[in-house]
Amino acid sequence: MKKGMVLEGIVEKTEFPNKGIVFCEGEKVIIKNGLEGQKIRFSVTKKRKGKAEGRLLEVLERSPLEQDSPCPHFAECGGCTYQTLPYEEQLRLKERQVKELLDSVCETPYEFQGIKKSPEQFGYRNKMEYSFGDACKDGPLTLGLHKRGSFYDILTTDECCIVEEDFRKILSFTLEFARTCGLPFYHKLTHQGYFRHLLVRKGKNTGEMLVDLITSTQASPDLTPWKEGILNLPLKGQVTGILHTSNDSLADVIANDGTELLYGRDFFQERILGLDFRISPFSFFQTNSLGAEVLYETARSFIGDTRDKVIFDLYSGTGTIAQILAPVAEKVVGIEIVPEAVEAARQNAQANRLDNCTFLAGDVLKVLDTVEEKPDLIVLDPPRDGIHPKALTKIMKYGVERLVYISCKPTSLVRDLEALQAGGYRLEKSCVVDMFPGTGHVETIVLMSKVEK
Repeated sequence: MKKGMVLEGIVEKTEFPNKGIVFCEGEKVIIKNGLEGQKIRFSVTKKRKGKAEGRLLEVLERSPLEQDSPCPHFAECGGCTYQTLPYEEQLRLKERQVKELLDSVCETPYEFQGIKKSPEQFGYRNKMEYSFGDACKDGPLTLGLHKRGSFYDILTTDECCIVEEDFRKILSFTLEFARTCGLPFYHKLTHQGYFRHLLVRKGKNTGEMLVDLITSTQASPDLTPWKEGILNLPLKGQVTGILHTSNDSLADVIANDGTELLYGRDFFQERILGLDFRISPFSFFQTNSLGAEVLYETARSFIGDTRDKVIFDLYSGTGTIAQILAPVAEKVVGIEIVPEAVEAARQNAQANRLDNCTFLAGDVLKVLDTVEEKPDLIVLDPPRDGIHPKALTKIMKYGVERLVYISCKPTSLVRDLEALQAGGYRLEKSCVVDMFPGTGHVETIVLMSKVEK
């Protein structure tokens, strides 16, 4: 087997998150987006001793498990991976993937509670970040998600089925406005152009919506027609804020170089487990509101008795977990690196009449040195890359009896589990919650307990 060769094979297994495993000429080849049971044609892109990677060229025969995708964009769009699998098969696949990862590092027996499904399979997302671009070089302006495997090509996803109809209407109108406006999209290579992203967020339980157009500062068209058009759309939800954010960052990310409020207010409200949360444009909040209720109820059951306890909620976002635990706790301290999320958390706690929550802005690694309180329990909900090793060392030094870790990337979780076990903790139990139907992503909750010496 050599780099550049085009081969055929049967995908024997799909490893997290979307790695199809093919054995060809006696060697293991990893091919992204391959599903178990598919016969595929692929090209070898990397070849090292004992390891090869390939790029999927064509599915020659579908897996016996597959069915037609409900989404017309699935074949081209890079947003979803598993939409041709019946939902029960998706759940079985994710459950098995996470269990295998946990088993690979777990040193002692533990209770595995399986997977809990999302309350909604379609239309579940409460946030979308769309990109402006073109589907082919010098083609017409598009607005949507990246084509599968492409850094540059953007597919107009106006029939995407993991969002509600309101999202699709706002996308279609915004694309029409941008085309009428005549200004180009921001090109990643030349760093020239105006239109960059469209951010849409919606409270699933409140119906409140926030719409933000992200552009460069290389032009200054009148955005009044866009604002008025959004307000006149026949939406089920209520638009409570329309914003225009400037972003001249060279990176292909949504950065805030200044936000202008065009209408309403710069936040929306969501209600989770009876509590109200104020969410700003760029602050973290779980993208599946109904799934988040399942996730946090499960986490709360793992944490157990919090009466008269001091709890640290690290990587706390807008303070959701902290406030769910606060009613019977002595005190909850939340630490989050995004300042606007911290401010939102403080306002949320005040609105929910919780006076025993303290939220601090900054890197967990540094802020822990400034906190005088000592925790009885710790909850961790870090970003996808997991916890900085030095921060994890500081966390373990508190020696709390129970530690709950919520992870959106199980490969990062198992890396941190190895360090936690080396630091005197053992895995008690774990549960998987499917917050992202149709995709390869999943949330995992684990309870760690201090080993008695």
